[in-house]
Amino acid sequence: MRFTVVGQTDVGQKRENNEDSYLIRQDLNLFVVADGMGGHAGGECASKLAVETIAQIVEKARGNGVDPLTEVASMEEARLADTLREAVEAACYAIFHKAKAEPHLAGMGTTVSSMVLKPSSREGVVDAFFGHVGDSRIYLVRGELIQQVSEDHSLVAEQIRAGVLTEEEAKVSRFKNIITRSVGFEEDVLVDVMGLWAEPGDVFVLCSDGLANYLDQAEYFQLVREHPAEKIAALPQAFIDVANARGGDDNITVIVVRVEES
Repeated sequence: MRFTVVGQTDVGQKRENNEDSYLIRQDLNLFVVADGMGGHAGGECASKLAVETIAQIVEKARGNGVDPLTEVASMEEARLADTLREAVEAACYAIFHKAKAEPHLAGMGTTVSSMVLKPSSREGVVDAFFGHVGDSRIYLVRGELIQQVSEDHSLVAEQIRAGVLTEEEAKVSRFKNIITRSVGFEEDVLVDVMGLWAEPGDVFVLCSDGLANYLDQAEYFQLVREHPAEKIAALPQAFIDVANARGGDDNITVIVVRVEES
């Protein structure tokens, strides 16, 4: 199993502090983007605690009997999906109780978009699992197609799914920054966990809404196509440059993962 991963974060054009955090742990095949909320101190604390806790839980799971990162099991039987869910739930618990213990952090929370890879029982592919809460996003570019793997947990996304708003109306809605699910605001959270077979050449983009609010899917696809394997190291900066050129109202964080031939 081989992959290339690059990541970058930027404060943007309007914010003084960066409340985003990201994690690249190649020894765990684990990648996380977290967009913190709750003011300067709270947002930074929540997103940092989230990525640290998720890494700790995934690492701890490796020592409890069968290693979920190396077991060759079917996607339905793989332990890694439960490990990732438990890791995000543990982050939620940790953030909630830290805020409870330190009143100046009250109300803090974070989004989480996470991805972890493992060998597959199916020849020629890699098992990819995703744990997601909030409105950060995960995209997959495969050949001539792009797909949003994650589902936004936001008020406008729910209104789009209900047919109340169009996507164009959602872009200018005064409710576009309201999320309906976050990690740490309450003690428990429902985590979206998904899995798919990743093929050689697949490119995954994990990003905070500081990027997602400025690009449509066609633009993600175009930038990925303009940065093949030999140029992929420059792709995060290319994404950040677009978001900043269009206003940079929020912090911008992006991780790019490309699956390579074994």
